[in-house]
Amino acid sequence: MEMKKKKKLSVVLVLLVALIVVMFFVSLSTGVIKIAPSEVIKTFLNQGTARQELVLFDFRLPGIVLALLIGAGLAVSGVILQGITQNELADPGILGINTGAGLAVVLFLYFYKGQLDPTSALSFIIMPFAALIGAIGAAILIYALAWKKGVNPIRLVLVGIGVNAGFAAFLTIFQLKMDPQDFRQATVWLTGDIWNANWNMVFALLPWMLILIPIALQKAHSLNVMNLGDEVASGLGTSVERERMFLLFVAVALAGASVAAGGGIAFLGLVIPHIARKIMGPLHQYIIPVSTLLGALLLMVSDTIGKNLLAPTEIPVGIIVSILSAPYFVYLLIRTK
Repeated sequence: MEMKKKKKLSVVLVLLVALIVVMFFVSLSTGVIKIAPSEVIKTFLNQGTARQELVLFDFRLPGIVLALLIGAGLAVSGVILQGITQNELADPGILGINTGAGLAVVLFLYFYKGQLDPTSALSFIIMPFAALIGAIGAAILIYALAWKKGVNPIRLVLVGIGVNAGFAAFLTIFQLKMDPQDFRQATVWLTGDIWNANWNMVFALLPWMLILIPIALQKAHSLNVMNLGDEVASGLGTSVERERMFLLFVAVALAGASVAAGGGIAFLGLVIPHIARKIMGPLHQYIIPVSTLLGALLLMVSDTIGKNLLAPTEIPVGIIVSILSAPYFVYLLIRTK
């Protein structure tokens, strides 16, 4: 059985990588300025025109790479949160982590927008940290309010929903205090928008994903044990609260960094773990790598659709993700006991 699982995992991963490569070239080729796939390859081989190099390397490629990183980060964050809460409907958006990160970023922009050069490398490094602080603050508040001789997974989700509503109210207050242009930008970003897609943001986000996703994969066994319930996990020698706090921090860091670059993209962290679980079963050593690639693929597809469906007008990627994922979310609500 183990050999069959590993063989199936290899086939699924190869298929997902192939789909990502195909969509990668489709995304590079489509847009207001059409570039044929053969011309894309020539440009990568340093045989394209200066105009093609500008469009591909300075405008399209950073956005595609960011979509891959954000999709992977949100998907793995959702896997962890569903594992530690033992709740199929948990994800960074529903629990209030995305909103906490978004509130921190909006506050940062509101108070420091005029004091920091928006094109400087420092501003792109600070943004993920601001989002992380907001996400950690939300997680600490949720954990503290849910604590009652330990943390009950159901209480954790319910408290998260309440905190999410509170943070959303604060976000609205600060949006109303912004000037109309900033209000519009904040609104679009909060619906989920890969804004300021450039190489500085890519290099700011990349270390978070390269460090945290392997850590999550390393903790797959702890997630498997926690799915058996707190009492069984404790009986098997797992320090449940310590592992839950550490895994919560990893999930929060992944979600916070992703929100800093892509705004409040909803449903992705909810839907992807379910699809991965249907393909690979309940074991997290298989779910996490499949979710990483599935999340990256879904967000890249959504970003491509958003940029081309009503071109030259761009639809925020979060809206496309919601349209694609909402029917599945309703199905989960109906199906979940």
